[in-house]
Amino acid sequence: MRLSIFPTLAIAAALQAQIPFAELAPLDREEAQHIVKKADFAFQTRTQPVRVHVATMEKLFDHPHLGAALWRYCQFVPRFYAFVHPDGDFSIDDTRGLTGRLRCVLKKPGFRVYLVEGRAEAGRLKTPFAVGARMAVAYRYWETPKGFETHLQTWTLLDSAVLGIAARPFQGYIRHRQDEFIAYINGNIATFGQFTEIDPREFREPLRHEGDPVAIREYDSLFPRH
Repeated sequence: MRLSIFPTLAIAAALQAQIPFAELAPLDREEAQHIVKKADFAFQTRTQPVRVHVATMEKLFDHPHLGAALWRYCQFVPRFYAFVHPDGDFSIDDTRGLTGRLRCVLKKPGFRVYLVEGRAEAGRLKTPFAVGARMAVAYRYWETPKGFETHLQTWTLLDSAVLGIAARPFQGYIRHRQDEFIAYINGNIATFGQFTEIDPREFREPLRHEGDPVAIREYDSLFPRH
């Protein structure tokens, strides 16, 4: 369920308090503040309750390689692949021109802050040029009697090439596509978390057939009895 979309810098600035800048490392704080202050647009969304526990979801948040494998098994589109870097960052790639690198710069119970660098190659978002962007993301999640719920806020700063005069007519479309995509991903993550909790045994054999050794190893460590 979408709450609202804020395309103006004035409203984006009003949301700055949603990221606890004082708790970030100096370089991360500087980058996050720059993105929020200069954002071309901001967005927030909230998911409907899903019957899954926070502990299960955090296992998947902390193991993006496995999470991407489960995403593929659930046949959500696009088919993402995830790669964890030695510094703890992780990248996602749909092999069709959409890539992103995510860094978790703050992790507390029920709350995470990510800094993201993303790129969509020409044509991937139906634009005649490549779109690059940096994002600051505040992700809150909690459990209620109704289930697992989330609230996600993002601030997006488009790269300088996209800000050219010729590209300005596309900015509204780019924002709309991003907002739809983020809401879609946010909801689907909770859904495959629910599937995992209901019957994790369902995933072991498909993971084995796909043959991703990292995903299989992570699965066996997180769900050893299955």
